Amino acid sequence: MSDTKQVLQEKFPFLTIISHLDREYLGIVQHADAAFVHIYVMDNTFSDEMKREFLACGDTWWWESNRQIPINMFVRDRFMIFKRYLRIFSMKETEILQGPVVNLKDLMNKRVKRRTIQLVKHA
Repeated sequence: MSDTKQVLQEKFPFLTIISHLDREYLGIVQHADAAFVHIYVMDNTFSDEMKREFLACGDTWWWESNRQIPINMFVRDRFMIFKRYLRIFSMKETEILQGPVVNLKDLMNKRVKRRTIQLVKHA
């Protein structure tokens, strides 16, 4: 792993790096399933203020949520300004290189607790 990617992972664990058609994109995954990856891409057109807000929203989402809820649903209004940076890529042509991936299917799976009962016969 390159030094830059390692620093990004340590400092901003919520950022994901994907490769699509030999081009890399950095951002926060909104949702990924078997067919598509929806990712808010940090664009070169981001001003310093937008970068700070994007990273602040990501930090809030990462540390204050269960990380199964997409960022746009968790921070809501604060993240609306980044709606135009949402990109959708075909999963066939995309590889997740590093970072977390949110899948809404995981949110819907109900966890079942298993209990074992042992009957003991007293003499």
